[in-house]
Amino acid sequence: MRRPLIAALVLAFACSTVPLHAAFAQSSKDDPEQEAKDKKKKEEEWGDKQAPLPQLRNAGPCPYVKVLYDAGRYIELKDNKETMSAVGYTGEFQGLSSGCAYKSADPIKVNVELLFALGKGPQATANQHTYRYWVAVTDRNNEVIAKQYFNLPVTFPAGQDRTLVTDKIQGIVIPRAAATVSGGNFEVLIGFDVTPEMVQFNRLGKRFRPNAVATQADAGQSGQSAKQ
Repeated sequence: MRRPLIAALVLAFACSTVPLHAAFAQSSKDDPEQEAKDKKKKEEEWGDKQAPLPQLRNAGPCPYVKVLYDAGRYIELKDNKETMSAVGYTGEFQGLSSGCAYKSADPIKVNVELLFALGKGPQATANQHTYRYWVAVTDRNNEVIAKQYFNLPVTFPAGQDRTLVTDKIQGIVIPRAAATVSGGNFEVLIGFDVTPEMVQFNRLGKRFRPNAVATQADAGQSGQSAKQ
């Protein structure tokens, strides 16, 4: 009974990108005052937003929408060196809002709104960069039944190396084999298009601490000078 449903599943997407303001980069987590300002600004501009959908009495629960942890951050490292000086472009999912609607035997319609925190480091070569991310629908057994990639072109404001951007995905359509099939049978997963090295970096929960890196670099230089 599930195979016809899987074969027929269609995702119809319409994306719109809306830049918000220069606010957040990965290193801001090391600055408590800046982090507090970013959090307040994000709550003001994001906290009350909901993915717009008709207010219907659903036949059941909505699909669970979440960011995949291993693909939740995008960090370019030149030559895979884990130092601040090697950082190119960075990205992180900062917010997610979703809603769904379905009744009787109608397909499930899901809208998602995403908030991205994007940055550029010393190895970034331009104020413009196109990030790539994906959206996948899986069944409750974690089998991917549909997946689509999206490009997120971003222009950093003049003189800024950080920005927040929202992207809307409207009209994820999940057909159901019968009225008894609820949204609880599905998940919508989202993540950056990352390399195996990025996946490993994310999986280990690594983050940069600029002060520590600078201290280690200075200590290394001091040690070399002492030897000379």
